[in-house]
Amino acid sequence: MTTTPSNQLWLYDTTLRDGTQREGLSVSIEDKLRIAHRLDELGIPFIEGGWPGANPKDVQFFWQLQENPLKQAEIVPFCSTRRPYSTAAEEPMLQAILSAGTRWVTIFGKSWDLHVIEGLKTSLEENLAMISDTIAYLRSQGRRVIYDAEHWFDGYKRNPDYALQTIKAAAIAGAEWLVLCDTNGGTLPHEISQIIKNILLGTGDWELGTGNTEKTLTQSPLPQIGIHTHNDSEMAVANALAAVMVGAKMVQGTINGYGERCGNANLCSVIPNLQLKLGYSCIGEHQLNQLTETSRFVSEVVNLAPDEHAPYVGRSAFAHKGGIHVSAVERNPLTYEHIQPEQVGNRRRIVISEQSGLSNILAKARSLGMELDKNDPQARQILQRMKELESEGYQFEAAEASFALLMYEALGLREQFFEVKGFQVHCDLVEVKETTNSLATVKVGVNGINILEAAEGNGPVAALDDALRKALVNFYPQIADFELTDYKVRILNGNTGTAAKTRALVESGNGQQRWTTVGVSTNILEASYQAVVEGLEYGLLLHFQAEKSLKI
Repeated sequence: MTTTPSNQLWLYDTTLRDGTQREGLSVSIEDKLRIAHRLDELGIPFIEGGWPGANPKDVQFFWQLQENPLKQAEIVPFCSTRRPYSTAAEEPMLQAILSAGTRWVTIFGKSWDLHVIEGLKTSLEENLAMISDTIAYLRSQGRRVIYDAEHWFDGYKRNPDYALQTIKAAAIAGAEWLVLCDTNGGTLPHEISQIIKNILLGTGDWELGTGNTEKTLTQSPLPQIGIHTHNDSEMAVANALAAVMVGAKMVQGTINGYGERCGNANLCSVIPNLQLKLGYSCIGEHQLNQLTETSRFVSEVVNLAPDEHAPYVGRSAFAHKGGIHVSAVERNPLTYEHIQPEQVGNRRRIVISEQSGLSNILAKARSLGMELDKNDPQARQILQRMKELESEGYQFEAAEASFALLMYEALGLREQFFEVKGFQVHCDLVEVKETTNSLATVKVGVNGINILEAAEGNGPVAALDDALRKALVNFYPQIADFELTDYKVRILNGNTGTAAKTRALVESGNGQQRWTTVGVSTNILEASYQAVVEGLEYGLLLHFQAEKSLKI
């Protein structure tokens, strides 16, 4: 018989159900399947897939997973207890749950008497019967049950005796997990800790049974405790950690903290905090270093921009900007980094801005495979040129690709893949469609050959980008894999009206990497043109560098 290590924790991901309740987030069946398989690879033991019967999408999702099952994770459907004054065996929504064909089921019920009386419009006794009947029925159908005690902490603070009766009813009926939910997200860590301690002390007196036969605690082990927290007070992660430290063995949360209102506990912070800081076992070490990639994969699939400043997995989580910081980190990363970025699949970044010193320039050069000496005049020239450009409105902190090109040029290493000799953009406003049709014409020189090309787009930047691609793709086929993923414009000196300088930031990608370039001009199209051209140039540079390293 195998035993579970005392430091083992069980992760339960609810991105595909609770996470999709975030405002502005919508996923298809294909999206859900892709995320589920990625979470499976990450080593998440329980993945909540949705509420079959509540919508056709979730029904199809569970059916398709039966045809292409996960490798190690338990996929779990979610549902409420039966309705008042009915029976679980006759409840249609429970039949849909059974049809999902899973081993585990998560059922939620009411813990707070306010919700029972005003929400369900039923009696406190009937709510207990709903919990008990639902779980007992699912157990009779061979399902293992996780019970989510909704509004648990609010209910306990207002009527502790009744809240305890609800989870005891779930335990007697056969639930193997009692997950305590801070549904409104208003509880603080010290309250979480004390309430869970009270529960664990009080449950020692419970007598659990099956059917009419009462059994003592030694004959029927207590369900384990789990925690489900929301972030309305910015405490979801802290509350989850507090619960674990006093005995909770399951943590529910979502990737990137997605969820209704302010979100759920962010597993991208919960997992490394538990594993690297507190010594608990959640996922394998080789899986932990996939965390950053998983975070970005999920944000890409749900079409939300990644939080660049997210702890552990954000692009700025290990970014260093101040010259003193950079110099110290170069000598010993422990000076300004609480863990090694690689432990969670992230990397250190040296940020370049007008606050930069020579340390930033030297570190950035090393990251590009170039060694510069602090006494090298070229290093100071690069620093001086960068500060001059930033005083004109450029921002290399957010456009590292443009800074890399600036550095290559200063060192005489910048390749000229093509030369844009001119461009024109014509726009027509189509009132019926409430959109702008644009036509861009570009003249490009490649290897002594001039190409004239035109393209239409739903805006001047899109048209210009398409025209450049059409002109270059026959010479550089890999450009077909590049895409413009984001475009931002900022007016730098609005007090000058239409003569104001404009900064354009263009983010490009090739499916594996992303890079950002910048352009500045009093003409918004000129600024955009600069950024788009450098985006294509840097993408080609990455391609040929990778090709060269592969050949080596």
